[in-house]
Amino acid sequence: MPSIEPQRPRRILVAGASGAGKSTLARRIAAACGLPYQEIDALFHGPDWTPRPSFVDDVTAFTDQPGWVTEWQYGEVQPMLAERAQLLVFLDYSRPRVMRQVISRTVRRRLSREELWNGNIGGPFHTFFTDPEHIVRWAWNTHGTRAALVDDAAARNPHLEVVRLRHPREAEAWFARVFRSSR
Repeated sequence: MPSIEPQRPRRILVAGASGAGKSTLARRIAAACGLPYQEIDALFHGPDWTPRPSFVDDVTAFTDQPGWVTEWQYGEVQPMLAERAQLLVFLDYSRPRVMRQVISRTVRRRLSREELWNGNIGGPFHTFFTDPEHIVRWAWNTHGTRAALVDDAAARNPHLEVVRLRHPREAEAWFARVFRSSR
């Protein structure tokens, strides 16, 4: 009797603190699975960092597809995303690791004047002190809240498989096992 391979999830979220590497892992998963990927920040941020009025509708349209990968962010759509997803990968990295990653990314993006979403570029370094929602401050202040949000989503959505990864080496081993071994 031929063995039947379990079907891979086709609706996948990647959760974690800002700077943990959600977008990077989400892109890799999408490429490995041949699924569409949408960076959710690009749907949220309009020009001049203004929230896009079509954000919820755009997320709804993207997740109406039979398969997709995106990050699990933004409270107004998190419940819908968790309800629609089959798998939530949680990058539950330590605060020191996340802070190193978000600071180095922020500095690199600012020095290179990298365009992020819809023409936006990270603000000057001094905004760390003046903007309470500066990405580095946001990462610090919200780091400890992610686990409770993931646990709540899992409790509310029994169909949702949650994979919790505590270190990039663990994430790499998981990715290799799940996405590379079955090619």
